[in-house]
Amino acid sequence: MDDRPNSTEPSSTTVHPVHSNVSEKAPSKPSKEQSTSPPQQQQNQARMATIQDDDELLLAQMGYKQEFKREFTKWSTLSYAISILGVLGSVPATFGSPVSAGGPATAVWAWFVGSCMAMVIASSVAELVSAYPTAGGMYFVTKHVVPKEHVAIWSWIIGWCNFLGQAAGVASLAYTISQMVLATAVMHSFYEDGSPSFRPTPLHTVLLAILILCLFGAICSLTTKSLHKIVLWFAPINILASVSICIALLILTPDKRSAKWVFTEFQDGSGWGSKGFSFLLGFLSVAWTMTDYDGTTHMSEETHDAAVRGPISIRLAVLVSGLVGWMLTVTFCFCMSDYEGIMSSPTGLPVAQIFFNAGGKTGGTIMWFFVMLVQFFTGCSAMLANARMAYAFSRDRAFPFSEFWENVNRVTQTPVNAVWLVVVFCSCMNLIGIGSTLTIVTIFSITAPALDISYIAVIIARRVYEDRIQFTPGPFQLGIWSKPMNAVAVTWVCFISVILFFPPIRPVTASNMNYAICVATFIGFFSLVWWYAGARKTYTGPRTQDLLAQLPTEEPDDSPEEYP
Repeated sequence: MDDRPNSTEPSSTTVHPVHSNVSEKAPSKPSKEQSTSPPQQQQNQARMATIQDDDELLLAQMGYKQEFKREFTKWSTLSYAISILGVLGSVPATFGSPVSAGGPATAVWAWFVGSCMAMVIASSVAELVSAYPTAGGMYFVTKHVVPKEHVAIWSWIIGWCNFLGQAAGVASLAYTISQMVLATAVMHSFYEDGSPSFRPTPLHTVLLAILILCLFGAICSLTTKSLHKIVLWFAPINILASVSICIALLILTPDKRSAKWVFTEFQDGSGWGSKGFSFLLGFLSVAWTMTDYDGTTHMSEETHDAAVRGPISIRLAVLVSGLVGWMLTVTFCFCMSDYEGIMSSPTGLPVAQIFFNAGGKTGGTIMWFFVMLVQFFTGCSAMLANARMAYAFSRDRAFPFSEFWENVNRVTQTPVNAVWLVVVFCSCMNLIGIGSTLTIVTIFSITAPALDISYIAVIIARRVYEDRIQFTPGPFQLGIWSKPMNAVAVTWVCFISVILFFPPIRPVTASNMNYAICVATFIGFFSLVWWYAGARKTYTGPRTQDLLAQLPTEEPDDSPEEYP
């Protein structure tokens, strides 16, 4: 299923308008072209994937050399975009939070509102990355929306927010999968009196999470073509399994809840004394799931026609994931026949208990297997994005030993070193969970705010400096809706970030305090201290070069060769 273009004609949608003059192809030697037959000439020209390739031209215009093979097609790109959100894995993992905070109606309507806001943010991100589709994503866009004298400090802070936010997300996904696997073990270890014979410890959870991270790393170290073939299956399995599970639960669950209870039962489970504020705390699930919008963009240098396919896939993924996630949330609420028993489940995950109640050990395990599988897909996708961000940050000399981390493996032609940098970094984060589950959960909670703040910072910079910096949009544009949607995106992220920093329960104690604000402060403090301590002397922002003159043109040979 390869829909890559095999024509040498330039695509008007892929050549950046600010550099439209380079869309004129460098002429090949006429003597050889005239000596070949038309079919053979077409085959030879198709193999000229350097100066003839619009994707590489666009990348060269932005100042980077093509290092990876572009194997991702429109279908694998869309599947990747959907899988990085991974609603079937993420909704069951976070479902308990909004329900415990504000009841079933909070879970239902917080997801609905949050998904709409996610589409606004994703659209704003899509417009920016369409103009500059590189492995750096929104981090690289910074170079083109702020004045030259401010590029270094802006890109430094945004880059670190993006990298650390993604890393926290990858680590949390591995940790969550570990919890899910152990929850399955608990489901199969009950004594006759109903008490579980196995209770996982923090050490069990962390060690299994590190093993899962290594599995992520092994898959992400494959060639881009292999990744393309694997990723193609992620979205279909995600969507089909979600629909099947919803149908199975609604059929198998006895004594389902009424529609009135599901859609109108708001509670003050947070202890803040306000159902309205408890509702706001319910946004944690959708905020944690519907983020990392620019994850698809980090694969741009391995995607055909990335300036078009990336933005379209981002928006479609948010739309599909929003609908599927809402369907799952509503279904889970209908199936909460034993509310107290489900919320206090010995598995630690209310949805696991819902599955167990509906399908028994066998049926519940089968449904739970697909949840874990999709969550595993999400983890692989998130690590791919994080590794490409690490690679992009390294080639701009933002990391210690950047020359090593930016190295592209000769066999796979992928940034294997950057992949295992992410594996080690995320494993170190998970090790914290051995000593304190509260601390590790706090670190994970910074994922959504860190990523969303890195997005709106670029959006704000574009608007603040638009009178000084001319931004040339890419093929995907919001038109007259650009400024209003940017304003809504910035307002929403600022608002919801404040809410997500609040303690989820009152009275506030050391054990239930939300330390995410402390982690966010540390990230900002860390990046600024490192900057003024020495990074400002070596880091200049995205290091681009004038590569158009260096871009080689391969001479077509005379021997016929089949081109796929």
